[in-house]
Amino acid sequence: MNDNPSYEYIKPECSIADFVDRFSSLENLSDANNGIIIPNGRIDLLFSKTVDNHFQITLMGLETKPKLIPKLNVSSFFSISFTPLAIEYILHQPIADILNSGKILESNFWDFGLDDLNNFGKFCEKASRKIKSLISKEVDERKRKLFHLIFANNGEMSIKELSEKVAWSERQINRYFNQQLGISLKAYCNILRFQASLPHIKDGQLSPQLNFTDQSHFIKEIKKLSGVSPKELFKNENDRFLQFLVYDKK
Repeated sequence: MNDNPSYEYIKPECSIADFVDRFSSLENLSDANNGIIIPNGRIDLLFSKTVDNHFQITLMGLETKPKLIPKLNVSSFFSISFTPLAIEYILHQPIADILNSGKILESNFWDFGLDDLNNFGKFCEKASRKIKSLISKEVDERKRKLFHLIFANNGEMSIKELSEKVAWSERQINRYFNQQLGISLKAYCNILRFQASLPHIKDGQLSPQLNFTDQSHFIKEIKKLSGVSPKELFKNENDRFLQFLVYDKK
């Protein structure tokens, strides 16, 4: 790549933080076609400007494996990265059928248009208002607590312990995950643990800093979700891992 992508993000206000992880802006995508997408555990809604100056909205499902960035006809986009809780309470539609893929939505979805991509701050304000208006029912506190625990522990808490803490059976939790996201709770937690490992790898710590069984298990899981070993991921030759480049330390 000749020019690195220009990345900016804004964290959501507290009233919608259970549903939104962040708002992002990504530009300079003309040389991103050789990049690799890696799983991040979020559901992204992309508001894009195409290279021929058209507007496009795409809902992306969860990624569970690395994949090459498809040939882009997009010059820039703003995105809303949702937590899984938003599937039921904001999007009002399961995304199990678009696992490792996505779908283009109606161009007037949520009343956004090309002009909304001129100012990232105003885009975030408009999106926040829309999201707040869509929360039409009271959130099941078991689900809210479950996701708080999963994120707070980077997916490292056992399924049994999660089930006990939220008073919701393992079987029911897994049914909910499979119906809404298309994967099991364990598979989702593995993605979060992988994501939490990225800052350590970026700093050159190539041994497990989180709850992996041993070095062999660590390498196997990193390779499964990124396609390469921790050492290769650290090198990030040719800036292939776009999400790795823009990943922020917590």
